[in-house]
Amino acid sequence: MEDNFRKKVLEVVKKIPRGKVLSYKQVAAKAGNFRAARAVGMIMKNNHDKNVPCHRVILSSGKLGGYNGNLGEKRALLRAEGYLK
Repeated sequence: MEDNFRKKVLEVVKKIPRGKVLSYKQVAAKAGNFRAARAVGMIMKNNHDKNVPCHRVILSSGKLGGYNGNLGEKRALLRAEGYLK
């Protein structure tokens, strides 16, 4: 079950278009468990696949959240994609 949820999360995140974002909660809901926002955060934290745009997942409050300890890089990627000014 856990590995299945992880795969679903990664597929959801792969489909987030350039210049758009989803919250951890939205990703969890789309992956089948709206209560698993923290699990989504852990999956994103441990993801090293460059084909999964983890930087497009933010907090429900609109704040950027973490990005493997490099919030500046997350901000720069979202700015380059036109999400941030």
